[in-house]
Parts: sequence; structure tokens; C-alpha cells
Amino acid sequence: VQLQASGGGLVQAGGSLRLSCAASGSIFSINDMGWSRQAPGKERELVAAITSGDSTNYADSVKGRFTVSRDNAKNTVYLQMNNLKPEDTAVYYCNAEIRVRGKGWSTFSSHYWGQGTLVTVSS
Repeated sequence: VQLQASGGGLVQAGGSLRLSCAASGSIFSINDMGWSRQAPGKERELVAAITSGDSTNYADSVKGRFTVSRDNAKNTVYLQMNNLKPEDTAVYYCNAEIRVRGKGWSTFSSHYWGQGTLVTVSS
């Protein structure tokens, strides 16, 4: 199973970006999906999460500006980021709790991370 993130880049303050993260492999089902970020010299922090039932949770710093969504048919989670600020500059990582097909009829659940995509917001 792999998570492939895309959509990062350089944007001016006040601008927007949309991140995407697609899961692939022997997927039986996907539970929670989300995004975290890590700025230089700081710890990784949760940005947004979405459950299989589409309940969402956001860090206080991004509420009202970021929107997390998912397309279950495409095994993809999105992060729409509006009104970006320089302090949003970080490497953004997607993650997901995935139930994977094992041997025969077996399945097992594990947590997966994408490779990270850099978002840079200039002032």
C-alpha cells in the first residue's frame, strides 16, 4: 500500500492550493484519512482529519481556511487551503488508516504515511 501526495508549491500570502493524496495497493477499506504538517525546526502537527463517515476535525490555526474532503471511489483525500499565510509553510504529509487484504480471506489494519509535499507561502 502506498500514499502518493501531490499539489504542493510556492504561493503568495492570501493565495490557495489544493493538495491531493491517493492510496493504492491491496486495499480492503479505508477508515480515517488526514493531513499533518511539519515546519522547519518544529514538531509534526495535525492539520485536518476526516473519518469514513465524513466527520472532520481541524487544527485551530487552519479552521475557516482549510477544508479536508475525500473521494472514496478514488481512495483519495484532499486538502483545500485558502487564504494561505507564511506560517502555513511546511512539508505536508497525508496519512490514512487502511485495512489491507492479506493472504486468503484475511485482512489487517495499519497506518500509512505519504512522502510529503512542500508548501511555501511567501509574504
